[in-house]
Amino acid sequence: MKVHFIGIGGIGLSALARFLNFRGYEVSGSDVKSTPITQGLKSEGIKITIPHCASAIDCQDLIVYSAAITSTNTERLEAAKQHLTIMPRKDALPIIMKDTKNYCICSAHGKSTTSAMLSSILASSALIGAISKEFGSNFRYVNDTLVFEADESDESFILSNPYCSIVMNTEPEHMEYYDYDEVRFYDAYKKFLDIATIRVINAEDDFLKDYEGEAIRLYPSKDIKNIESFLKDGEPFTRFDLKDFGSFEIWGFGEHIALDASIAILVAKETMTFEAIRENMKLYKGIKKRFDVVKKSEKLIIIDDYAHHPTEIKVTMESIGLYKKLTHMNKSIVIWQPHKYSRTRDNLEAFKSCFDGCDELIILPVWTVNEPILDINFVEEFAKFNPIFADSVKRYGDVLEVWKDEHLIMQISDGIVLGVGAGDITYQLRD
Repeated sequence: MKVHFIGIGGIGLSALARFLNFRGYEVSGSDVKSTPITQGLKSEGIKITIPHCASAIDCQDLIVYSAAITSTNTERLEAAKQHLTIMPRKDALPIIMKDTKNYCICSAHGKSTTSAMLSSILASSALIGAISKEFGSNFRYVNDTLVFEADESDESFILSNPYCSIVMNTEPEHMEYYDYDEVRFYDAYKKFLDIATIRVINAEDDFLKDYEGEAIRLYPSKDIKNIESFLKDGEPFTRFDLKDFGSFEIWGFGEHIALDASIAILVAKETMTFEAIRENMKLYKGIKKRFDVVKKSEKLIIIDDYAHHPTEIKVTMESIGLYKKLTHMNKSIVIWQPHKYSRTRDNLEAFKSCFDGCDELIILPVWTVNEPILDINFVEEFAKFNPIFADSVKRYGDVLEVWKDEHLIMQISDGIVLGVGAGDITYQLRD
């Protein structure tokens, strides 16, 4: 089959494209601009068109488009003109994933981390919404056992054909898709669990604690003990005891890392010995954009984190507190690029407290795509932090420059700098 992906540069769609390309499909794709992801896809033999162009549509058997692609996209229009089969990513999942044994992970927070952990432990194939540092990609093929990071933002996780459904938390998110109907939102999670053969859940989650189906249940407050974060060769690690299974060690800082790893261990123990699990846990080295140390010197540490919801930012701030203590750094500076006006508005009160503990807060413009611009008074709402408002940051070696209205307003050369957001801040923090 010939399959074309519109919006192939996205982290999720690019993984699917790589998966089909590896399995022998003739894959092509397009996006608005060239990025490291599209360049990587091109080097792997996938035909890439930049920017979107009607000529990229050439009688393919299937056209798949990302959620960001609107009905007025020139390639979608051309595909309709040629009477080709065209569908959103979520509808294509049952076609793409029908021949694999799928371990599907979906949660409001931690799904990328847990997916990468589990793929390391199982030594399996993987489709992840982030770049695993173990294998340097969001995709790898090992066998027909597949760890898949499922997506609740458009209910596509229901279509992921799970053999095993794995859920750590179900905090409402992407509620604009669900018309702010919590019953519909939680019903989607129930369906995701019900259709699987095996289910592994955090039984202390407010919704999951009442799930009536058969499941392997983790009770973090009583099952996970003696959590200890420490540095090993300058890298962050966490050690913990799980039930009566003994002690485990995993890359990363914090209680949330111990929880994610514990869920992965409970999944893996169904087919592996604990000795094999502990050995394979050594393979996990974290994922890019999740507590990703992009610069480390004696005076300056810069950390890039994808956290864009206040719950995620709060736990990352806790990890920064540990890191600051262990590295003896004297201050922490947070650079926040808000992601979507709707998310910022819906979680405004939580955002106003999740940065507690930072010594300085820098706020960048809201990163937004295809949504109404809302009136949010950031100066007033975040006044207690006395924040600095900037347009961008630029990294030059050991110095991070802060820019506003095309003027340099600040230089940062010491302390721990944490950048949080799901937009282009990840590129701004890199040299």
